Amino acid sequence: MILVVGDVVDDIGVRPLEPVNPRSDTRSEIRMTAGGSAANTAAWLGFLGAPVRFVGKGGVDAPGRHGGALRDLGVDARIATDHELPTATIVLTLDEAADRTMFVDRAANSTLTVDDLPADVWDDVTWLHLTGYTFFDDATRPVALELVAEARQRGVGTSVDPSSLGFLQAAGADAFLEWTEGVDLVVPNSDEARFLTGSTGPFIDHDRLAEHYPHVVVTLGQLGATYVSHEVREQVVAPRVPVLDTTGAGDAFTAGFLAAWTQRRDPAAALDGGAGAARRCIAVRGARP
Repeated sequence: MILVVGDVVDDIGVRPLEPVNPRSDTRSEIRMTAGGSAANTAAWLGFLGAPVRFVGKGGVDAPGRHGGALRDLGVDARIATDHELPTATIVLTLDEAADRTMFVDRAANSTLTVDDLPADVWDDVTWLHLTGYTFFDDATRPVALELVAEARQRGVGTSVDPSSLGFLQAAGADAFLEWTEGVDLVVPNSDEARFLTGSTGPFIDHDRLAEHYPHVVVTLGQLGATYVSHEVREQVVAPRVPVLDTTGAGDAFTAGFLAAWTQRRDPAAALDGGAGAARRCIAVRGARP
């Protein structure tokens, strides 16, 4: 069982259909879809057939609406309720390259505490996955740190996706490395990896990241992804397919990687699994299967 803990979000995607008209109207395609980096990863894991449990927190409608959507994909969803704040919302604007800029209101996500974790949350768990958002938020960081400590005590594998270059830069590389000390696998994108290693040019110092984590996977967008450990290097090339929406592609990749990695520690097979899930994600609107 893979335990995923973190954000659940309502994504509002805005794709302008014409040049933006400042201070006036712009014809656009606007869709609200389920999101949240952690919830997206859980959704893809369930879709891919991996046993997965998700814990998060939302507004009063979240357990039914978001919990139901996750359960439809095979996820054991445990969503706590905040009776004052709404479910988190992100507005995403998509550019001509289908890449996105995000405006974030964390709302109920910021109220997740250890008391929201069910008593049986660790039952049958062999792997824990967290995203950077839980670490970057001062209110939820204690939850992330306690989960990592508990996983290490139980002998459960752990992975973290930094998730946000902006929040990572605000926190600082040293702080993030300290918070995630002892984590087995980190999955940054290329920009996050450069920041964590202090790289200023196009080169990513994978070996420096591997000094902090036993297993490192760096996603490289259209160039694919790279796996590095102390003994092994593997790379997968991204397939050339039409891109409709990049939202959630990293979450899908992480899910595809973990679904294979938790079955057998084969970096090449796990990279292929990640690339396959990401390919399916970028072909549809929204961040979920």
